[in-house]
Amino acid sequence: MASRINADSSNGLQLVSDSSGEVQIQSNGVTVATINSSGLSMNSGTLAGNGPAFAAYQSSSQSINSGAYYKTNFQSEFFDTDDCYDTTNSRFLPTVAGYYYVSATIMSTGPTGHHNAFAVNGTIVRYGGNISNLSTYGVCNTALIYLNGSTDYVEYYTLFSGNQTINVSVPAASWFCGNLVRAA
Repeated sequence: MASRINADSSNGLQLVSDSSGEVQIQSNGVTVATINSSGLSMNSGTLAGNGPAFAAYQSSSQSINSGAYYKTNFQSEFFDTDDCYDTTNSRFLPTVAGYYYVSATIMSTGPTGHHNAFAVNGTIVRYGGNISNLSTYGVCNTALIYLNGSTDYVEYYTLFSGNQTINVSVPAASWFCGNLVRAA
């Protein structure tokens, strides 16, 4: 059975697939989008569709000295849809170019001040807020960042005003996550 398009005033436009279960949208004989059981895939890259997403957490304590930004380690994953999160290096290296929403929070063992930032390829690109008592509260930081889908990666950095240890006594108290918002 071939694909067909039905249009009428009572049901609107309907796309009916053939036995393959896939519908293609074409322009001048070139496929610009495909709809199948995985969802919508745009060849032009204008929609996120089922893009990379991850959520990682800190599974072992990390000591951070005062006075400089240090990369925060998130060694375990809640999930990683496209195998783009590197637990060894605590970085997200997506394979789809686009705009990514990233978010992270940490909780420390003591009451000293705390600053944090997102870095792309090791260079800080977005600074986060700060808080004076991270043993009681954590600060959640978010950013929208462009990543090129081949060499760009994002990491999370932390600066304490005194030497501290990131708290892992509460499961998943310190975490890092992100997802594709719009492909480029």
